Amino acid sequence: MTDENACHFQLGYHGSGLVTDLYQLTMGAGFVRAGVADREAVFHLYFRRAPFGQHYAIAAGLNTALRFIEHARFSHDDVEYLRTLTATDGSALFSRDYLAMLRRLRFTLDVDAVREGTACCAGLPLLTVRGPLLQAQLVESALLNILNFQTLIATKAARICDAAGDDPVLEFGLRRAQGFDGGISASRAAYIGGCTATSNVAAGRAYGIPVKGTHAHSWVMVFDTEQVAFERYADAMPANCVLLVDTYDTLRGVQAAIEVGRQLRQRGHELRGIRLDSGDLVELSRTARQRLDAAGFSTTKIVASNDLDEHAIGELKRRGAAIDVWGVGTRLVTGYDQSALGGVYKLAALADEAGRLVPKAKRSDDAAKNSIPARQGVRRYHVDGKPVGDVAYELDAGRVDDAVTLDGSQRWNATGDPHELLTRAMTRGRALPAPKLSEIRDHAATQRRVFRATTCDYFVGLESALYRTRLRLTSDRDEGNAK
Repeated sequence: MTDENACHFQLGYHGSGLVTDLYQLTMGAGFVRAGVADREAVFHLYFRRAPFGQHYAIAAGLNTALRFIEHARFSHDDVEYLRTLTATDGSALFSRDYLAMLRRLRFTLDVDAVREGTACCAGLPLLTVRGPLLQAQLVESALLNILNFQTLIATKAARICDAAGDDPVLEFGLRRAQGFDGGISASRAAYIGGCTATSNVAAGRAYGIPVKGTHAHSWVMVFDTEQVAFERYADAMPANCVLLVDTYDTLRGVQAAIEVGRQLRQRGHELRGIRLDSGDLVELSRTARQRLDAAGFSTTKIVASNDLDEHAIGELKRRGAAIDVWGVGTRLVTGYDQSALGGVYKLAALADEAGRLVPKAKRSDDAAKNSIPARQGVRRYHVDGKPVGDVAYELDAGRVDDAVTLDGSQRWNATGDPHELLTRAMTRGRALPAPKLSEIRDHAATQRRVFRATTCDYFVGLESALYRTRLRLTSDRDEGNAK
């Protein structure tokens, strides 16, 4: 399986309705008992603050999330497990009728979303979910898990690749990732963010991502000398020979690699590269480049690893390191300097007894946590082909004249060429055809180039009427709006 439909449900519980928090299921039972489970609801998923101190994030994880909704089921074993859960008094937590309904449940949700790889701003929806309240509530935890993590890692990868410039960046993070699934999801997101390949073979198979890798220090240590180890590796991989040269003495390792390169050339092959994994990468890479060039190996690449990220790469390039390819692991797949994206999933509208959608908003003493009500669209405005602002608006109104920042401090005339960011991605539980992962990556690269040129003056806000609706609902102390 090498296309985007190749999800990895076989690795765990990805097709199970149990990929949720318990409170989703207890609320679901309550919705059924209260007779509101089938009421039409609209939820929005968004993040409150862009990661890593920048003003946008690269959206990732949508297709994974859609496949989850398509495949999610409460199997017989799932229901039997839920049957064992008890309340504090020892009684069954869930009724037989509720469990039987979960066993029959098939998700029929509609999803509108930004295209994967799009640069997105805080406070406005990445996706909207519309459908029966029970269903829309049950998918919350899984959607947040998928989109929060992949968006975080895609954004981190974009930052690292921006720092590397035209140099390829390889994702080497499986051994430090948070579990198998974290490793595979991180590989997918890192590829969207700009990495050219991964060391993770399972991700390569699942998603068609190019796989790259060489040998470890243990290979060199198995043999009596480093020279012999390099020769044996060249025998085994003559057309894919990249030698790790820092097991004992790096510059001696470079010289040994050159000798093996000469042997490879006599057999009609080339030494593809050497890898530096420790020491002063600036001085070592410069000296290695000089020696390789002097020996006639000017096309041999120098690969560097060793706890790299955008900050380290930027500093190494500033100091003139002679590095051609960057291998990045821990600090990419873990997010490192930000452990999670603060994505949230909030109810924005709910049908009343007559079937009319009524806007809903969460109200908080922290004004930044007041949610945005109503079924929304998001328009991105361009002037002379450059994006200048994003505006959320109420879909049922359909018009955008002027807008207000999320905190109400500034107004903006919505001028320019508008482009809808949220488009239909799923209808009644069936995902619509999606771009290939390589196309998503290309789109993200374009977005990165465009948004690198934007500044903190980029406008993000709400159409004025929607802003007033939000203000009314979050100021109203009547029942019906949550605090």
